[in-house]
Parts: sequence; C-alpha cells; structure tokens
Amino acid sequence: MTAGPMTRLAAALLAVALPATAAFAADPPAQRPSAETAPAPQVASTPAVTRNGQEVYRRFLDGLAEPECSDAATDRWRTHFGHVPRQLAARGTDVLPLFAYVVEEVRAHHLPTEYALIPFVESGYRPGARSASGPAGLWQFIAVTARNHDIPIRPGYDGRLSPADSTGAAVRYLRTLHGMFAGDWRLAVMAYNAGEYRVFGALKRAGQEARNATPETLAMPQLTHAYVRKLHALSCLIKEAGERESWMAAMDREVPALTAIAVPDGIGDLDTLADRHVTDADRLKRLNPAHANGRLARIGQPVSLLVPQAAAAPPVFMAEAPPGFEGEDPAPPVPAPAAEEGVGAALQAAAQRVHTVMRGESPWTIARRYGLSVQELLTRNALDAGSVLRPGMQLRIDER
Repeated sequence: MTAGPMTRLAAALLAVALPATAAFAADPPAQRPSAETAPAPQVASTPAVTRNGQEVYRRFLDGLAEPECSDAATDRWRTHFGHVPRQLAARGTDVLPLFAYVVEEVRAHHLPTEYALIPFVESGYRPGARSASGPAGLWQFIAVTARNHDIPIRPGYDGRLSPADSTGAAVRYLRTLHGMFAGDWRLAVMAYNAGEYRVFGALKRAGQEARNATPETLAMPQLTHAYVRKLHALSCLIKEAGERESWMAAMDREVPALTAIAVPDGIGDLDTLADRHVTDADRLKRLNPAHANGRLARIGQPVSLLVPQAAAAPPVFMAEAPPGFEGEDPAPPVPAPAAEEGVGAALQAAAQRVHTVMRGESPWTIARRYGLSVQELLTRNALDAGSVLRPGMQLRIDER
C-alpha cells in the first residue's frame, strides 16, 4: 500500500465540503433499508463457532458493488490470480477463515466486499508477509501509514502483522475513502493505492465529480488503474468458481469463525492460551505473527489477538483458588483393580472414580488423563462450556 495518510485537518475540511448526501452514499444502495423495509430489532445470539464455506461465498457475493463481470476483468489478471479460488477451497490453510473474517468486517461497516479482496493483491492473505521495500502484514502497510492509522509499532510488536489491528485500521481508512468519493469503490481503491489527493487532483483536472466520475478515464498511474482491474478480476474468478459443482462441494465445510480479542491478563504465551481453550496453538501462532515466537506482547497500550470464536471468551475453568488453598500435585491415575478381585470389584472401583480439581487444571487435561472427551467429562458432571472449575471441586469420571 502506497497511499499517504489523510490529516485530521484535511478530513475535517473534506467533511464540510462533501455534499449532504455523501455520507449516506457511503453505504451500498442494496444495503440501505427504507423505513418500510427496515428489519425489526434482532435478539442477540451467541456468535457462531464455525462458518460454512458456502455461506462465506454467498456473503461475499451479496456484498459486491459490481457483481457483473466486465471487460475490466482482463485475461491477464484472471491468469495471474487463477490460484485464488483453489486457495479458498483448499483444506488445512488459514485463507478461507481469514477471508471470512475480513468479509464480515467489511460488511459490518456497510462497505462493498471488493475491499475484502485487497489482501489477496497485497499479501496473498498471509498475515506475516513482509516486502523488501518495507510494507508488512495482510494489508502491506508502510510504517508511517500504519502509525497514522493508529496501528501500534513498538519494540517487540509490529501491529501491521496483526490481522486484527491491521484489518481494523484498513477498514476504517477504506470507509473514510468510500465516503470521500461518493461511494464509488473504484475511486476509493485508487485512493487507497495512490493517495486521496492524487485522485482529487485527477478528478479536478478532468472536470469530473466523484458522484458521476468515470474512473477509467482519469489521468492516474497505470499501476493504480491496474489495481482496480485486479480486484474486479478477482471478484469475477470467485463468482465464476461457484458455478462449478466440485468447487462448491469443496467449500461445503466448516472453518473456525475468527474474532479479535484483547490480549488476556495472566497469560504469557499462545501455547498457554491454546491449552486453556483447547484450541490449536499452531493456528494461533500463524494468525498472530505480531506476537513473535508465540510470546504475548505487552507494550503499554491495547493490542489484539485473532482467535477462533471458541477461544474468545475469558478462559474458563481457570478461576482463582479459594483463600488458603495452596494446591498439590495432581493425583496419579487410579490403578485398575487386580484380576483376582473379580469383575464385580472392578466395576465397583470404576464407579467410585472421582477426580479432585487442582489449580491450573482444565477440562481438556483432566479428560485426556482419563481417556475421555471434554464433552463426556462435562456431561457426566452436569456442566457446560461456560462452567468454571474451581480447585477442590470433585468430578465424576464414569457414567452413573
């Protein structure tokens, strides 16, 4: 990304200069409900733990500002980005979960989902991507632009490598540009690439206004015009991939729903966080390269983590020990009864197995110790995922 930041003074002047309709135009027309069609308030629901790939695809298509493919989707860029549908359909990668996260962030701000394609162009949807020329992260911010958009960069923490921090900043900036240029996603993307002042200058020289401009005719660098064509080619490739049954079948799978959280207190590294939430530590590290070597950075200001929704709640089962409880080493596994005691004695011993919770134990560590699944352990003790295990509690290990 090469665009220079907009100063607060310039922003204020532009806000005054924009027509009264500009702010309303920032929302795609299809997403502006009228008074007659405005949806009724919805009751808050528990966030989904996973998202289906086909649902992500539909959410992307429904948010496009330019759903019809045109000549702008040149063969050159179709060939260049031909791998993207395969990346989305491939199992075992973070591309689809990250794409789903960005699509939802873009749609939450009533922006066209063409903007969710920018990380494909900038970084190939790799949170830890670095360019030899300086830009870094999913959105390839340069350091000065990152700082001007409130992305923290400190010794030991580069917020450009945080998908949560950088996506938040990118979406805020794109929303500003979208409003500046009367809701024309092409002009906003040109400004994102080359700077808003260059686009305003090109409009002025062409005698055009943002509300009825023809972006392809503006005197702008060819790289900037190509930026628009790249995003349009990408949207067409993804749209057309949905016409193939094999691709849609590959997309019909659940992937983790990602969400941003503040770095939790009392946890020093991603391995510990993963253990407490029974989630994949390797995935947490891939999603959060800003936290180098898996160590959670503390820089004196809020920083974020991108985690699966299942790990977004405060760590459960890890409540403080009651006063005076010092804890003790976990008890060894209960030995199996000797053969000569007979089947009846074995059943009786099994029925009496109870585990006393020690400080630092989680349902996962306890369940693993006894060869159970976490859900089996919870069910046998009338607990759920929101329950808190406290030191000294006794858990039934076997079914009644």
